[in-house]
Amino acid sequence: MDHVMRAVRADEWPQVRQLRLDALRDPAAPVAFLESYEEAVAKPDAFWQERAADAAVGGGGRVRQFVAESPEGVWVGSVTVLVESPEDDVRFGEAPAVEQAHLVGVFVRPEVRGTGVTDALFQEAVAWAWSLSSPRLERVRLYVHEKNARAAAFYRRFGFVPSGQRIPAPGGRGELELEYVLGRGER
Repeated sequence: MDHVMRAVRADEWPQVRQLRLDALRDPAAPVAFLESYEEAVAKPDAFWQERAADAAVGGGGRVRQFVAESPEGVWVGSVTVLVESPEDDVRFGEAPAVEQAHLVGVFVRPEVRGTGVTDALFQEAVAWAWSLSSPRLERVRLYVHEKNARAAAFYRRFGFVPSGQRIPAPGGRGELELEYVLGRGER
């Protein structure tokens, strides 16, 4: 695989925006993301500038977005890592009991799925999470919609296991988001 895995840079906000919009047009978007294309496209440039700056190398250190970049410079995938602490506001489910990372915004373009790009992105994201010393993270988690079997199969293959925690999926249709976790040293 010739793709490069790297963290975004603050000045790359137009690419951050475009990749997110492309992800929200994917057929799996309704069960993979918590926002719609219409919601994302309406956000001002300042939102995307701040988002990229926060997730870039040299940002706040609690968020990092990784991209897979083709030899031609095309972004073909992304994953974002959020650092969560027990004293943080609850984003999903319950407040974490331990210092942890939370993977969100996972997207890989259909034409590179099954080529190792998703594995490489996850290796980069998890390695970054484990590299933090303050706070030292005890686990990495993510949520997957109960109807997103393709994503759940990848997460299990990578080493994530269902924790048993389930939260209502947005939209009030009675569907669930399932938590998967990877403990330190399990991969």
